[in-house]
Amino acid sequence: MTDSIPWSVGARAISAEGAAAAIQAAVAHAAALGIRINVAVTDSAGLLMAFLRMPGAFLHSVEIAIDKAYTAAGFGFPTSQWREILAGNEALRIGLPLRPRLVVFGGGLPIREDEVLIGGIGVSGGSAEQDEECARAGLKAIGLE
Repeated sequence: MTDSIPWSVGARAISAEGAAAAIQAAVAHAAALGIRINVAVTDSAGLLMAFLRMPGAFLHSVEIAIDKAYTAAGFGFPTSQWREILAGNEALRIGLPLRPRLVVFGGGLPIREDEVLIGGIGVSGGSAEQDEECARAGLKAIGLE
């Protein structure tokens, strides 16, 4: 063992304040669209940092929003990209969507700061396009679009 090898590394993650600001902005955007959503923000490991459910948002969308954020953080790309990825590989198309918590439709975005993955945001309650639009509003509010 040498003294020059680090045995730990620092990890960046979205702050509690950043997570709260992102979910508030996503909810405000949903209200402007006239939809009710659930929105979740995770850290880069996919662990829940913040969550908000608008009154009247679909109950089953609670877990979907959390899992969209988890999926985006875990893979580092928008959940909307899964359609293209799965279309080109039958084994992935059949097997991967069976994985627990993996969401393969739009509404989940990775959160990056200076190209470093620091979390994920997931929205569920509208169409996949509306969900992603709300998630983007959350990122824009914290300057990480």
